[in-house]
Amino acid sequence: MFRKIKEECGIFGVYSKESKDQLAYMIDVGLSALQHRGEESCGIAINCDGLITYRKDLGLVAKVFSKHVLEELPEGKMGIGHVRYSTTGKARKENAQPMVIRHKKGNLAVVHNGNIINAQELREELEEKGAIFTTTTDTEIICHIIVQERLKSNSIEEAVEKAMKRLKGSYSLLIMTSTKLLAVRDPQGFRPLCIGKTENRTVFASESCALDITGAKFERDVKPGEIVIVKNNQIESKQTNENAPKGFCSFEYIYFARPDSIIDGISIHKFREDAGRFLAKQAPVNADIVAGVPDSGLDAALGYSKESGVHYDIIFTKSKYIGRTFIQNAQEKRNELVGLKLNPIKESVQGKKIILIDDSIVRGTTIKNIIAVLRKAGAKEVHLRIASPAFVDACYFGTDIDNKEDLITYNRTTEDVRKIIGADSLEYLSLDSLKAITKNCKIPNLCVGCFTGKYPIDVPDNIRKDTFEEIKL
Repeated sequence: MFRKIKEECGIFGVYSKESKDQLAYMIDVGLSALQHRGEESCGIAINCDGLITYRKDLGLVAKVFSKHVLEELPEGKMGIGHVRYSTTGKARKENAQPMVIRHKKGNLAVVHNGNIINAQELREELEEKGAIFTTTTDTEIICHIIVQERLKSNSIEEAVEKAMKRLKGSYSLLIMTSTKLLAVRDPQGFRPLCIGKTENRTVFASESCALDITGAKFERDVKPGEIVIVKNNQIESKQTNENAPKGFCSFEYIYFARPDSIIDGISIHKFREDAGRFLAKQAPVNADIVAGVPDSGLDAALGYSKESGVHYDIIFTKSKYIGRTFIQNAQEKRNELVGLKLNPIKESVQGKKIILIDDSIVRGTTIKNIIAVLRKAGAKEVHLRIASPAFVDACYFGTDIDNKEDLITYNRTTEDVRKIIGADSLEYLSLDSLKAITKNCKIPNLCVGCFTGKYPIDVPDNIRKDTFEEIKL
């Protein structure tokens, strides 16, 4: 019912100066701060004296990691955790992460955020050599590739560098061995990954908000193409592929990341507020109030209000207790159930001309229902402003939009979309405005493939989220 574009995962890791540190609780808190990045499954792995103990399951962090479960996980020197939304491989327990591997040269645990676009090619190559797969994820392919290279290398970091030459696509990784913790970011920098410190711990997280909530001080972002190695209480770094084209995911800034995060030096809240300001200049409208769709449109709505002078108001209350599973299981009632999640404040809506701000339109069902709810509550006009360019093409680097035919914009004009969703007017942030915001924020280069069909690297002609779900007979 509340269908938004979904991103794959959040990762969190800790390396302690103490050999027996109670890390599970810190990882649990860090994953809770990253819960918005994945709500299907979660997991934690702890390294105690070289032995890796792990727990993972379907569900939210709070559900899977009760106090009892956390107490059962051992103390250790390092640990990694993961929250998942599937972009390759369905929501099954066996696809949950971390993935823990035991091979000839030791133990390995891996968590991954991103999407490998040559996964099918690599898997076929591995299967031809006898590899056996127990999941339908591209993360297991990464594990196989790393182990293959490790058997021919002197160190895990050397093996990872070789593996990076074979992997194409987006990947931020945390890799835990018996003695080391590695943080890895793909050469384009599609997915974020940052480093923080406490007095006794080195911390890695997909977003800086997870550092804040665990008391770690933000140090810096892992650079695109960088391998950060923590061993013997020391940090080392190896830079690979420095000249590769950069392509930071635009949707991290537009929608995915929490507004209190800073990614590659950019405040997410500031970026979204600027998007609203540019929208106000680009697409003004005579209205009584401006409001955002919770939560993704709120920052841009504030920026629109500041720039335009139109009064900013809150027009929805949002229920915190309607779980995604309930919503998905009740899709045949989606039109009747919108109010369970977003209930309009009639006093703020009735008789008003409203400028409604949202981050994007994907399939259009969500925003159509929201506009219908506002009209039922007495809104006189609803003018929709989208704080990103029109989403017109597939994303191959870690979201669940693998086919542009699934998008409401496919073979439709803006006017066609406006009529379908029932808005009085519809305007998107222009690509030029997005580029201007990017320049103002000093972001080296954003991936805008979903807006233009042009990507930082070559993409396959056909790739699907369920690539490995089919059984070949």
